[in-house]
Amino acid sequence: MGETMRIRRSPVRRAGESAFGLLLVGRNVLLLGVVLLLLAAGVWSSWNTAQHVMLTKGRERGTVTIARCDAERCTGSFAPADDAGTERPRVSIDKSVTHRTGERLLVAVKPGTNEVVRTGWAGVLYAWVPLAGAFLLAALVMAGGLRMRRTAWAIALLGLAQLGVTFVLL
Repeated sequence: MGETMRIRRSPVRRAGESAFGLLLVGRNVLLLGVVLLLLAAGVWSSWNTAQHVMLTKGRERGTVTIARCDAERCTGSFAPADDAGTERPRVSIDKSVTHRTGERLLVAVKPGTNEVVRTGWAGVLYAWVPLAGAFLLAALVMAGGLRMRRTAWAIALLGLAQLGVTFVLL
């Protein structure tokens, strides 16, 4: 009774088990690559705006007064915060960061353009909205494909919290 019985598996069965294990590892590596690609795309997309919002040293900063809005953009006049900037009669800003004409917003000018981006906490959070969306998509892949449900919930809640705070501040 104290002896253990050894059951020998055939070489074909052992090879099949090894191949299946290799497929599982390959699937997990592929899905982890998809998650990393989603997050990298979110950072890349967000950085186009975030660099102008977060790294304002040396950039023109000031206030824009919204005069007119169309379907996607609002325009208005720009008044610089210091003597280093120049007044601009017409600059444009994304409509989703404004609420009404006559509103005054703190902004930074994108170098070489007449386009401005909102600064402050609202502007920073708005600039990183694509990353929050990437968090939500990555959470779906992590929960469904990688079976990492707790990590997926944490990432999804982080993305939802960032979107919620952005909505409240704008």
